[in-house]
Amino acid sequence: MHGREILHKMKVKAGLSTCLPDTGKGKGKASKNISHGYHLMKGKSNHAMEDYVVSDFRQVESKELGLFAIFDGHLGHEVADYLQTHLFDSILKQPDFWADTEAAIRRAYHTTDKVILEKALALGKGGSTAVTAILNGQTLVVANVGDSRAVICKKGKAEQLSVDHEPNREKRLIESRGGFVSNIPGDVPRVDGQLAVARAFGDKSLKIHLSSEPDVRVETIDEESEFIILASDGIWKVMSNQEAVDSIKNIKDAQSAAKHLIDEALNRNSKDDISCIVVKLQ
Repeated sequence: MHGREILHKMKVKAGLSTCLPDTGKGKGKASKNISHGYHLMKGKSNHAMEDYVVSDFRQVESKELGLFAIFDGHLGHEVADYLQTHLFDSILKQPDFWADTEAAIRRAYHTTDKVILEKALALGKGGSTAVTAILNGQTLVVANVGDSRAVICKKGKAEQLSVDHEPNREKRLIESRGGFVSNIPGDVPRVDGQLAVARAFGDKSLKIHLSSEPDVRVETIDEESEFIILASDGIWKVMSNQEAVDSIKNIKDAQSAAKHLIDEALNRNSKDDISCIVVKLQ
């Protein structure tokens, strides 16, 4: 565990990490033309910060992998915190990771969710959405459950790489499991009148009606690929994919771009916790 992560955990336990933004940047050693930056900002809610990120390059066997993720917790930060520490390790330990990365990711999502449910007494009744991206050379593999989103910019055009798992879109599946989707005027659709996403890690009390099956997409990074945005719904509630891309396309520094996106979301009156990662590919 890196020193920054240890300090963050100490702050969480002391209740000191709820107000100040967390921010950082870096670049790969082998992939020197690729840089990344992240920024997090506590929302206006009374609860503690529930967003966590992974934004790093890691040497795995003989290859350097870019590992990027947004974990947006709900009903507590414990599940998102657990995912930050354990999900990529689970993915990379799958025996078929190199041969079939997509299958390895799907299996790791399911096994990690199973462990979280088994640890519900320690981790609490809450849950977390997730969007993960693994960059291996020219191959980008994106997976997600929930409504945190990944977007790529190619020649100035935004393209969404993840799927927003909204309850109305999966109403039939939820109802086939014995659940229901509420549509109360003035509120967003919710599973069993509670959760505003149809897929998530954790949420033991709702799990019979929820899925942890990720949508997975494999994207080739080419000369048209400019940058990637990963962000929690605190940005996407107030900005379209193209608006987000347009707002940072002229900002060269990845960390500054991530911060600018959050500042723009705040200017548009986003009240949620907001986390953002920008990966510059050129």
